[in-house]
Amino acid sequence: MIRQLFKKKGSNVKLDAFIKKYKIPREYLSINRKSISVGVLIGLFWGFIPMPMQMLAVLAMTPFFKFNVPIAISMVWLSNPLTMPFMYYMEYQTGNLLLGKEGLEGIEMTLDWFSNNWDEIIVPLYIGTIPYSLGISTLCYAIINRLWILSVKNAKPKIFKYKCY
Repeated sequence: MIRQLFKKKGSNVKLDAFIKKYKIPREYLSINRKSISVGVLIGLFWGFIPMPMQMLAVLAMTPFFKFNVPIAISMVWLSNPLTMPFMYYMEYQTGNLLLGKEGLEGIEMTLDWFSNNWDEIIVPLYIGTIPYSLGISTLCYAIINRLWILSVKNAKPKIFKYKCY
């Protein structure tokens, strides 16, 4: 199922010309189980970390790992302006729980409040990021891997064995 979704698209002439013109290695656009699942892992890992230019961090991983870069970059977009406040608040509260701290009262969503309380926010925020960044990205990696394997097994034709009497 998931494999067929990615494999359904054929080769695109414009995309092939783009790859050839800029000499992009083919493995950064390949569609296979390992490439897609590692792309999801790397994209979600950087997506949960509160930092600017997360997409550049994904691109910085390309010399070390072979993965589908467009998938990884799209996974980074999980943290967008609509989801960031909820994600970072959840990470901040998790960090406070892990550190055994109470946390700040009267949280306001203003730049002035954040700049005044930055020293009390930053450590719990990044400590709380660790379980989400590592845990959710690893879990999604395992789910994508398992779904891909099941998809391949289900796509194979069933061989019926007839008993001869």
